[in-house]
Amino acid sequence: MSVTYNKLRKRLRRLVGKAIDDFQMIEEGDRIMVCLSGGKDSYTMLDILIDLQKSAPVNFSLTAVNLDQKQPDFPADVLPNYLKTLGIDFHILEADTYSIVKEKIPAGKTMCSLCSRLRRGNLYSFAKEQGFNKIALGHHKFDIIETFFLNLFNGGTIKAMPAKLKSDDGENIVIRPLAYCDERDIAKYAKWREFPIIPCNLCGSQENLQRQAIKQMLLEWEKIGNRRLESVFAALSNIAPSQMLDRNLFDFVNFELATGKLDNEAKFSDEEDIEKDEIEIKKPQAKIFFP
Repeated sequence: MSVTYNKLRKRLRRLVGKAIDDFQMIEEGDRIMVCLSGGKDSYTMLDILIDLQKSAPVNFSLTAVNLDQKQPDFPADVLPNYLKTLGIDFHILEADTYSIVKEKIPAGKTMCSLCSRLRRGNLYSFAKEQGFNKIALGHHKFDIIETFFLNLFNGGTIKAMPAKLKSDDGENIVIRPLAYCDERDIAKYAKWREFPIIPCNLCGSQENLQRQAIKQMLLEWEKIGNRRLESVFAALSNIAPSQMLDRNLFDFVNFELATGKLDNEAKFSDEEDIEKDEIEIKKPQAKIFFP
């Protein structure tokens, strides 16, 4: 292995460990369902979690789960063959959501949002049936920043994509171990590891054009320099309610943080990423996992 590869691996491992630590994503006895799509992000997430599991101060199990949505030309043998080489527990679910999406979405329109919602519904139901108490998704730092601007520009809300969240019924806790990781590092790591990538365009649908426009904007900002994206990301963890205009967060009469109110509006509006019945867990606990 090259020195560059080792540095990258250690950086990703450190950042995943820090995210797990900061938000207490993994605890003793957790049964974690790792959602594997066949893309670079979920492959990297699974790879790093397996690595961290070997030296973790708590015991937890990992099970990789993929949903075969019956998209045309989906290579159904790729993921099972790869997962067998890892020697870990895995499940391949089958549900023809592709036909449903084709029926509901007009020709030429992007199918990503409905496809994603149907996929989550199947995966979350399976997690409940099988007794998994945590669901790991492969969203990274760029996804979180993009979501922030999507909500800002299109939803009139200041919210992003939480690193850890819980459904209203308490049945599903979702964690995002790659929350602190740069997508470009993930892409390099996936290339070095030679993961058998399955493209996400088998259905022939356009990508989410709004999200792609935001991504292009961010990349242009990155060219300007001055660590602009790092500053934006840092701001998501450094919020000053008294300097905003939200009376649900700050009591401007008594000049103190509002108390006794659940942030019912802190639900995600980008249906491509999070179901509507999910709310953020806001209180990180004691540090247990930093490698």
